[in-house]
Amino acid sequence: MLDFSHGAAYVDGQLVPIAEAKISLLDWGFLHSDATYDVAHVWKGKFFRLDDHVERFLSSMGKLRMSIPHSRGDLRSILVDCVRVSGLREAYVEMICTRGLPKPGARDPRTCTNRFFAFAIPFVWIANPQKQTEGLHLIVSRWQRIPPESVDPTVKNYHWLDMIMGLFEAYDRGGETAVVVDTRGNIIEGPGFNIFAVKGRTFTTPARGVLEGITRRTAIELATEYGYEVVQRNLPADEARTADEVFVTSTAGGIMPITKIDERAIGSGIPGPITQKLQEGYWTLHEDPHYTFKIDYE
Repeated sequence: MLDFSHGAAYVDGQLVPIAEAKISLLDWGFLHSDATYDVAHVWKGKFFRLDDHVERFLSSMGKLRMSIPHSRGDLRSILVDCVRVSGLREAYVEMICTRGLPKPGARDPRTCTNRFFAFAIPFVWIANPQKQTEGLHLIVSRWQRIPPESVDPTVKNYHWLDMIMGLFEAYDRGGETAVVVDTRGNIIEGPGFNIFAVKGRTFTTPARGVLEGITRRTAIELATEYGYEVVQRNLPADEARTADEVFVTSTAGGIMPITKIDERAIGSGIPGPITQKLQEGYWTLHEDPHYTFKIDYE
């Protein structure tokens, strides 16, 4: 009897327990980070904004000149099956396309057969609900994000070494997470999240060099609905440090407050009322059928 209790994966057309999911050492997705992916989540047995994630995944593949023999409907069904067989009611669900393997002896990407994988595992948090009541200590790293002229950040990718080194720097400096910057010291993004600074009734979020996150989009939509102004432009580090409130957005946790940057308290040093309002609105949307898709576990 196969044990899917720790998660399930789709590999080579079959569903397998997550522990048995394998990728070839020779796949360029592994060797060259030549891959794209997207992550959706399931909460209380429902996918949140699944179609938006699938659409972005297909767009990313197109930009990388990749293709797979699966339609939008196929992708949706595969992801649902991964969750269904695992029985997970709160899940982190990833779809991946790798360049695959070239013909023997070749280095021409045109000879590669692109490969598709997917998996569902228990929900992964950047900051769990208990930690979110306190807020995170963020470090503005000295590490610079790969410029968009080199790697298109709107294509979700595994080029994370700059952000991983930023995390190590954050830990060394007593922080809990990090954001990397551009060549002028403007904040870009963190490992798996976008960032917003609130001053008065204006939200500022970086516009260039970032992944345009689905949770980022949700936060912008909610802020606009609540009557706030949202500005997408450069975000200097000092502007974030002196903001009334700062929060980050991610599929892995939603809207999460930052209460300290580089040892400096943000606002009163506790999660602010605007962030809390957005958090409440975000989780309320998880009950809205316009944004959710209920899984039939039977």
